[in-house]
Amino acid sequence: MKAILMDAFGGVDVLRVGEVEKPLPAEGQVLVKVLATSVNRPDLVQREGKYPPPAGDSEILGLEVAGVVEALGAGVTGWQVGDRVMTLVGGGGYAEFAVAYASHLMRIPESMSYEEAACVCESYITAFLNVFMIGEFKDSQTAILHGGGGGVNTAAIQLCKALTPSSKLIVTASPAKMERVKNLGADFLINFHETPDFTEVVKDFTNKKGVDLILDHVGAKYLAPNMNSLGYKGRLVIIGVVSGIKAELNLALMMVKRQQIIGSVLRSRPVSEKGDIVAEFTRRALPKFADRSVVPIIEKVFTIDQVAAAHRMMEEDKHFGKIVLKIQ
Repeated sequence: MKAILMDAFGGVDVLRVGEVEKPLPAEGQVLVKVLATSVNRPDLVQREGKYPPPAGDSEILGLEVAGVVEALGAGVTGWQVGDRVMTLVGGGGYAEFAVAYASHLMRIPESMSYEEAACVCESYITAFLNVFMIGEFKDSQTAILHGGGGGVNTAAIQLCKALTPSSKLIVTASPAKMERVKNLGADFLINFHETPDFTEVVKDFTNKKGVDLILDHVGAKYLAPNMNSLGYKGRLVIIGVVSGIKAELNLALMMVKRQQIIGSVLRSRPVSEKGDIVAEFTRRALPKFADRSVVPIIEKVFTIDQVAAAHRMMEEDKHFGKIVLKIQ
């Protein structure tokens, strides 16, 4: 089969189209004929040699796929060859075929294209897991979502507006993306170039109450303003550390306000745990995609031969929403 391969770690120039043996589904798995996948920031980190796949997963890049069931492994029930599916994969998405656990599959709604479906599993499930399942975000609460133009945070904005329509969203974004973030549903915008310490503007917006939840991929740089912006019993969910991994924490403030700091990663979770997350997402969120209340935001669709250009677009932060690779 055709796949994106790497002979070494490094920049976009290490990516090439090559031929590898088609994988076979093991017990409890299915083989998916991949029609589309998407580019996610962990793909770039893995390409640089800093984010190896979990043991037993494919070393080929790609964390989510959309396509049709090609073959069933032993013990798989409830699925048939030809079913339209989208799914998380531990690796292997940048290829014509990929194996996935049957418990991680979701049926693609008739209203969705394969390109749209390729956007759902990594970004939207990550947003759903951390905002609603871990962050326990409720209607009428207030959240800060950092980096409003990226795939996870645009997904979070859309899901919050669909599932908690009375919630209030404070979103940090670059000047070039602020208008699109506002149109997506942000209630209050912060230009993170001009306001790296957003504590006071958040206090003003919340009448000094602070926010209930913060979804953060920035890490060390934002720890202090994040904690200062959290209200009583507020939750800070950290899903990335692009600014660094070490920072000072005011433990007294955290104790008095009974705040929580929660670290979260999706890829390395056990198979059964991912299955539970997918099941909950399917129950609560997938109907919003079926009725088009939530429509995946696609910046651009590239062919598999244009993978280097797709990675370059993400590196340069020129995208809003998702970058899709059309495989077949």
